[in-house]
Amino acid sequence: MRTIASVQGGLNRQLAMQGIVLTMYDGRNKLSEQVANDVRTHLGNLVYNTVIPRNVRISEAPSFGQPVLIYDLNCAGSKAYIALAAELLEQEKEAA
Repeated sequence: MRTIASVQGGLNRQLAMQGIVLTMYDGRNKLSEQVANDVRTHLGNLVYNTVIPRNVRISEAPSFGQPVLIYDLNCAGSKAYIALAAELLEQEKEAA
């Protein structure tokens, strides 16, 4: 948040945050749940509903020089990124 404020103050007054994406989320981990709740409480509607899970295939993809959608389209991580893209498009449609 400080970085965004700094850029707005010195380089780009028009800079606006479109949203926050929760990544590396592990539903089995209480800390992930707590952090997600804290972020949603603090930033409200800026936080996207879609959460990107901690996923081995996402971690492996860069080692093969590929985006995860090419590396493994059917893994949970890819499906989450596709859902995020759909959420972003819906948000833009509603804003227009």
